[in-house]
Amino acid sequence: MDKLSYALGLGIGRQLLQMGANGLNIDDFAQAIKDILAGEQPKVSHRDAQTIVEDYFAQQEKKLQAERAESGKAAREAGEKYLAENAKKDGVVTLPSGLQYKVLQEGSGKKPKATDKVKCHYEGFLVDGTIFDSSVQRGEPAVFGLQQVIAGWTEGLQLMAEGAKYRFFIPYMLGYGESGAGQSIPPYSALIFDVELIQVL
Repeated sequence: MDKLSYALGLGIGRQLLQMGANGLNIDDFAQAIKDILAGEQPKVSHRDAQTIVEDYFAQQEKKLQAERAESGKAAREAGEKYLAENAKKDGVVTLPSGLQYKVLQEGSGKKPKATDKVKCHYEGFLVDGTIFDSSVQRGEPAVFGLQQVIAGWTEGLQLMAEGAKYRFFIPYMLGYGESGAGQSIPPYSALIFDVELIQVL
């Protein structure tokens, strides 16, 4: 095996996967590379090739947006239903912004302002109970400025005093909105966070 050739192929293959170019005809793909390297006349002009590729990725983008909208619709409905039912539960406070919270433990220390930095332990859940992030599991508290986080956190943490532990129920517009975040938080997701405010820095 020619390791350099294979290594170059791996790199191109990974790029194609990341670009969403699945289902390619590998024989035709390899033939095009052979033609270019051998100085042969391409079977498709460079201009046509560019148009074909642009059209393909425009269609892929449209398909991806449709899939996002569909999964987002389900997440939005599930989130809205969850928050509506949650608002009726004992101990749950709903603020004018739509943020809901429940006090798990009151604190007695300093309260942060929107311009402060804080040290917290937290766990984040989707409304179906899936954990998507946890400083507790990492065993390392998180440190961040209140202006660097989602709006639900910025608003919610200012209610807390050091030593407090609250559970926040965050509507999508105070979370990661219409786009979601990475693979773990779908678009339009309502989020639940258990947050312990360790220190205002």
